Amino acid sequence: MINKRLLIKNLLSHNDENSFYDKKQKVSLGSKEGKAKFLKHICALSNSNPANNSYMVIGVEDEENKIMGVDFFDDSKIQNLVNAYLKNPPKIQYENVPFPRLPRHKVVGLVTISSNNLVTSLLKNAWKYRRNTIFYRRGSNSMPFLGSNFELRNTNNIIVESIEKNASNNIELTLNGVFDFIKNHKEEYNPQYKVFNEQFVLCWAGKKKIINEEEFFTRVDIELINEQVRLFFSSLDDVQITYNESSFIITEYILLGIDASEKRYPLEKTIIHFKDNGKHDIVKELLFTLPQFDKSNIQYIYNKNNAIIKKIENDIALSVIEQEGVFRLPSNYLICYLNGFFDAPEQLKKAKNYIKNLDDKTTYIKYKEAMRVLRKVKYN
Repeated sequence: MINKRLLIKNLLSHNDENSFYDKKQKVSLGSKEGKAKFLKHICALSNSNPANNSYMVIGVEDEENKIMGVDFFDDSKIQNLVNAYLKNPPKIQYENVPFPRLPRHKVVGLVTISSNNLVTSLLKNAWKYRRNTIFYRRGSNSMPFLGSNFELRNTNNIIVESIEKNASNNIELTLNGVFDFIKNHKEEYNPQYKVFNEQFVLCWAGKKKIINEEEFFTRVDIELINEQVRLFFSSLDDVQITYNESSFIITEYILLGIDASEKRYPLEKTIIHFKDNGKHDIVKELLFTLPQFDKSNIQYIYNKNNAIIKKIENDIALSVIEQEGVFRLPSNYLICYLNGFFDAPEQLKKAKNYIKNLDDKTTYIKYKEAMRVLRKVKYN
C-alpha cells in the first residue's frame, strides 16, 4: 500500500512542477473558469503519462512549496465531471491527506490520474477552451497541442515507479499514524482504532451523544492509517457508526427546520468495504428525502434572508435581530433551495465574506456544511 502523505512529500521534493505532477494552492470547481482549468490539467497530465499515474497536489503554496492545506472535500462525483467533459477520460481519484501540522479541519488534496493509454481531449467547450482541444505538459505548463497528430510517449514511468515505491507503507509508519491520531484527538472524542482483515488499520473519533435513546456522534474524523488518507470528516452533523469484520458504515444526518422546529434527516450512507486481496471499496448512497414546508413560511423566510443580504451588500448595519438571523442564513437558504428557490445558493454566497469574518466561526462552519449538502443533492 502507498502511504499518501509520504507520496506527497516525495512529489514535493521535486520542487518544480513537471510533466507528471502539478501543484495548486486551491481549485475552484464552483466556477466555470475554475472547472475548465482543472479539466485542462487533468487532460494534460493524462496525455503526458500514458504508462504511469500522474498527480495533482492541492493545498500547496507554489513559490515556497509551503503546505497550506484546504478544506476536506468529499465529492465522490468528481469522476462524473471528468467523464462529462473529456473524451477518453482517465480514471481519477481525489483523496484527503491529513498532515500533523495543519489545523484539524485542513488536509492536502491528492488527485491521482490514471491514463487509459488513449489520447484525451475536450468533449465539449469548457470556458474559453474549445471542443476537441488536446492538452499536454511541457515542463510545469499545460499546453494546447497545435499539430494534427498527437503522439503518446512513455517518458515518466521509471521515475514515477521509483517515487511510488519509496512511498510504500510499513509497520513503523502505521504505528506512528495510529499514535498521531490518538494524540491529536482529545479524550472526550474517544479516539480508537480497528483492524480489518489483518491488513487495514482504521482510526476514528467522535463526540458521543444520546438522542431519543439512539447513539450519535458529532465532530467525526475517520482515517485509513495504512494510506494516511482521511475518509470522512464532519464539523457539525450527527453521524451514526456501525461496523463488522469487513465493513465500516457511516450514516450521516442533517438538521433541518424552521426556527426551533428542527428534525434530523438521513443524508448519506458511506460503506467502506475491506477485501481479502488488500484493496478496499468506498460506496456512497444518498438517503436524503426532500422535506416539504409550508410555502408561505418559506417565502417569508426567503424574503427576510434576502433583506439581510441586501444590507450586507450595501454595508448597512444590521439590527440585533438581523445579526441573530445571520446565524440561520445557511440552513434557511438550504431549506429555500430544497423547496424550489433555486437561486438561494447564489444569494448565500453573497454573504460568504461577511460570515467568514465573524468572530464566532460557527456560522462559517454552517455555511460550508450547507454548501456541501447542496453539492451532494445537486449531483444526485
